[in-house]
Amino acid sequence: MIFYFTGTGNSLWVARQLGAAFGESPIAVADELSRHPSGECIYDIKYGEHLILVFPVHSWGPAEMMLRFVSRMTLHGYVHQPVYAVCTCGDTCGWTDRIISGALSRRGIDLTACWSVRMPNNYILMKGFGVDSDEVRETKLLTAPNEVRAVVDAIKGVKEYRSYLIGTHPWLKSRVISRLFRHFLAGPDSKTKFHVSDACIGCGLCARACPTGTVVMQDGRPVWGRGCVQCTACINRCPVRAIDWGNITQQQGRYRHPEL
Repeated sequence: MIFYFTGTGNSLWVARQLGAAFGESPIAVADELSRHPSGECIYDIKYGEHLILVFPVHSWGPAEMMLRFVSRMTLHGYVHQPVYAVCTCGDTCGWTDRIISGALSRRGIDLTACWSVRMPNNYILMKGFGVDSDEVRETKLLTAPNEVRAVVDAIKGVKEYRSYLIGTHPWLKSRVISRLFRHFLAGPDSKTKFHVSDACIGCGLCARACPTGTVVMQDGRPVWGRGCVQCTACINRCPVRAIDWGNITQQQGRYRHPEL
């Protein structure tokens, strides 16, 4: 089984590559959480089967939606089958591996291995952050297939692979900054600074892309409620750059995976 969460398509692309390698159809955790709004997400896992979680790194921790999914995931038939995590990151991951391992452990599940795959940056909601230059973006997109193939070989037992970009000061980033991010900016009651300009064409793509249902269309224009998880799907996917976050993103670039 392959479960994924994606905002701008990087993790979806990785999940599709893994799905093609193992003959599986990746499952979106946002859809699973919508299908089970208040109860557990229960799955049967067979002997010899594996489980792969694919998700982006948000503020040096796992994406909030993946953590919510894991907190409600129950595996019937689990007898320590291998469980893997593949996280996509623009730069470094901090202790994302430890956080997802702890979340799985609280469900009685052991994390077998965690890898990171470098993908183009997409977080543009804070000063000092932004999309990559064209050269850096293209380099990451060109090297990503080799990184995914190495992950596949490691899962199949063909060749050992231990790529994980922890970076500097992981304790500060993952135990302090990431917790503050999830509490104040990505929690279920969090407010958002997203707004739309008169350039909006009312296509509704932002609402369809939103994994939490935070964005709804009213009178042909998007309105943001509470519960934004900062995945940046809406702002990066808008075809006419009508969406901004406060006054920070007017001059920022936009990114979505070219195959999205």
